[in-house]
Amino acid sequence: MNIHFIGIGGIGVSALAQYYLSNGHKIRGSDLVSSETTELLKKKGIKIIIGEHKTENLSKNTDLVIYSPAVSKNNPELKIAQKNKIKCQSYPEALGELTKKYFTIAISGTHGKSTTTAMTALILIKAGLDPTVILGTKLKEFGNSNFRKGQSKYLIIEADEWKASFLNYFPKIIALTNIEKEHLDYYKDINHILRTYQEYISHLPEKAILIINKKDKNISQLKKTKLKIKDYSSQQKQIKQLKKILKVSGEHNVLNASTALTIAQALKISDQTSFRALSEYKGAWRRFEEKSFKIKNLKFKIISDYAHHPTEINATLKAARERFPHEKIWCVFQPHQYQRTFYLFEDFVKTFKQAIDKLNINKIIITDIYDVAGREKGNIKNKINSEKLVKEINKSSVIYLPKEKIINYLKKNVKGKEIIMIMGAGDIYKIIEG
Repeated sequence: MNIHFIGIGGIGVSALAQYYLSNGHKIRGSDLVSSETTELLKKKGIKIIIGEHKTENLSKNTDLVIYSPAVSKNNPELKIAQKNKIKCQSYPEALGELTKKYFTIAISGTHGKSTTTAMTALILIKAGLDPTVILGTKLKEFGNSNFRKGQSKYLIIEADEWKASFLNYFPKIIALTNIEKEHLDYYKDINHILRTYQEYISHLPEKAILIINKKDKNISQLKKTKLKIKDYSSQQKQIKQLKKILKVSGEHNVLNASTALTIAQALKISDQTSFRALSEYKGAWRRFEEKSFKIKNLKFKIISDYAHHPTEINATLKAARERFPHEKIWCVFQPHQYQRTFYLFEDFVKTFKQAIDKLNINKIIITDIYDVAGREKGNIKNKINSEKLVKEINKSSVIYLPKEKIINYLKKNVKGKEIIMIMGAGDIYKIIEG
């Protein structure tokens, strides 16, 4: 089958493209800009077209079109495919079909999905269960890819809630890491979010397994009748052991590992096997990823992290302070999406004030908001910017800088031995690359 992917550089879409490639299909795809992901796909033999989406990008022998949820209905490639009566599916619809063919384990929640999915996958691999994995980040164990092809009945997926994507999925096990206000460009409020999660867990068959944190106030509001409930936050003995063996930092990662451990227990995998796999986990791309970088001929430790929601930012900075209790820590943050920054403005302000006052973060540089194509509604860009955020935080150690001026600022102001956190879900990490 000849399959064309629109928005093939997306982290989920690219993993699905690799899945179909591994099953012998001919794959091609398009995206607006090139990235590490599109380069990886090229190396695997997938034809990638970079630039403006055009009708001619679609080959005449295309059998199926799969498109990113971020692609608009007016996309020329999608419109010509529909006109020519070619089967078209969104990424969640296509992945949803796979969830019905496998014994699917779905990891969902506002935070921690990628890490928990990665940890779960490595446990199942260590146990010899040989899962297929579709992941929202890249793993060194997968050859710096976000996909792994397995030969068993097991499929492990990161099940995203944006635009209610996970309502397309029909897993046998669902793990909910946590639920908070997020993706308010789609959801009206927390009640809308909870109603959608309620519908999602109703996809589980009767007496299937739902893995949760009962201490999460929003998860506790969900009705869970006729399901086997396993509480990953209640495993105090195992949590103590995880704190001793994990190489990755932060209390949030202990909970992620506890979730993965609980999934493994549901599958009758021994704790010994799980602990061995978790003790070997070295982290994923842009999840507290440690690097070194030279400034003024001095070598600095860089922590690159994907955190972009206030809760994630707090957890990551807290982990950094625990890991480096005596060092000076600088944070370079790129807000991700105008909608998120606008709706969670007060939460961002509170988080960064606490970072200074309680975590003793020494310097915070906030750069311009990363504009996510197709995700911003109305005149939202006129209502919010990073300068407003910095002004409201009102701390002398929190400043605004355009992205292109950050490295020069660091060259002029760092003294040596600072830990520099590069945070955000956009392209901020590229300032230390190249």
